[in-house]
Amino acid sequence: MCYLRVEFQHMKRTNIIILVGIAALITGLIVFSAADFSTYDTIDAAKKKPGTFVHIIAKLDKARPVEYDPIKNPNYLAFYAMDSLGGQTKVIFHNSKPTDLEKSERLVMKGKMEADHFECSDILLKCPSKYKDDKKQLEKTMNDQTTSN
Repeated sequence: MCYLRVEFQHMKRTNIIILVGIAALITGLIVFSAADFSTYDTIDAAKKKPGTFVHIIAKLDKARPVEYDPIKNPNYLAFYAMDSLGGQTKVIFHNSKPTDLEKSERLVMKGKMEADHFECSDILLKCPSKYKDDKKQLEKTMNDQTTSN
């Protein structure tokens, strides 16, 4: 009987230690990945909270110039972006110009709104799907084959 009591108490301690370790691991994961839980803001909403890290979905304003001179400064890119609600801002990105910036359909930008521009720390380009044209061509080919048969 005494042997059973000692082993049962030992299991309780082990289980408690394991549970505390799991809780600490979950807490650590939540703390270190807090930036990943952020939502997307509009440009106007980001302007209302300057200095706060935000994600913005916008598109390149092709009516305005893109400032990038790799010889003068390869880590300076400036352009204008506008979101789907009409909000506009100048964007400054201290890195090289992403390939196909002008061809992108959407830009997902991470950064902070400053007094007169969006200070971008990361840009993800959403380019047109290369499969759209392939799908249209496939449909045309299938229609041609069925009409000729």
